[in-house]
Amino acid sequence: MSVEPRVNEQIRAREVRLVGPEGEQVGIVPLERALQLAADVDLDLVEVAPMARPPVCKLMDFGKFKYESALKAREARRNQQQTVIKEMKLRPKIDPHDYETKKGHVVRFLKAGDKVKVTIMFRGREQSRPELGYRLLRRLESEISELGYVEAAPKQDGRNMIMVLAPHRATKAAAVAANTKPPSAREQRADENEAAEAASSATTAGPAGNPGE
Repeated sequence: MSVEPRVNEQIRAREVRLVGPEGEQVGIVPLERALQLAADVDLDLVEVAPMARPPVCKLMDFGKFKYESALKAREARRNQQQTVIKEMKLRPKIDPHDYETKKGHVVRFLKAGDKVKVTIMFRGREQSRPELGYRLLRRLESEISELGYVEAAPKQDGRNMIMVLAPHRATKAAAVAANTKPPSAREQRADENEAAEAASSATTAGPAGNPGE
């Protein structure tokens, strides 16, 4: 859960380490003085490091800061691609046609930027021939090597043998590029409205007032 920084009269410290709007160090000053300086330049006093002693505060346009932060967060969410693990199950004595079909699915998953958990399922006497599953997995590894690599080597797990494939960095980058499109005008307006709402709710106090008034 994110916590909004204290702004202007919300700040409780008696004195603060003040940073100017361009990042310049002003030094340690009484809170009243810092509020007065903020009012003089029509900016907010924002507590950026509350755990410091004394807390660090910066002069900034907090509404503008919240607006830009909300836009960046929305863009980051849009461009974020979650890692998905698909699963493909095979039998050690799989029919050649079925193998090609399932390999095609693995190729499609890798091209989409997803990882693939390949499971060889042994039944009955097949359990005494783990080398059949191992050879099948190694064959698959060889045939998809241009798109992906073995992230987790073949491992026996009860009646199954499991291997995890992951797309190469270039393969995943191509998938991300294919799925990333510039925001539509409607999405852009939604972004701006959301950011504006975040900025307007950032503080109800507005710029710091003159403490002497």
